[in-house]
Amino acid sequence: MLKVHTLNDQVRAHSNNAGHATEVPPHARWLYCNGQVGARLDGTIPGTPKEQIHVIFERIGTILGAANMSFSDVVKFSVYVTDGDIIADYLDVRGDYMGDHNPPATLLVVNPFPRAGIEVEIEAVAAKVDS
Repeated sequence: MLKVHTLNDQVRAHSNNAGHATEVPPHARWLYCNGQVGARLDGTIPGTPKEQIHVIFERIGTILGAANMSFSDVVKFSVYVTDGDIIADYLDVRGDYMGDHNPPATLLVVNPFPRAGIEVEIEAVAAKVDS
């Protein structure tokens, strides 16, 4: 089982009370998910960043499921947005998918993505010890 360290009494708290670190037990399987963008299977891109983030989390959930993992196995997110205001949408949607599991994340504001209309990209790292 993963152990998220949230050290708010020792290190300044993060947005949405995200953890400061995640400890992975020995002999865990690791999954590194490449950056996912908000394009649907048919190639269409939702018009708002929040909708794109929902699509991204659905895609990540599918990838996790293919590895017999779930969102509770996520160790860390790396989040890239084209505008700092999108971070609030990310935090809101993240809560819908992550529940009480709150692993750390790195949030970066970047230049526009090469594909027109894309405003968010999220990478995920997960780990799981099979029973």
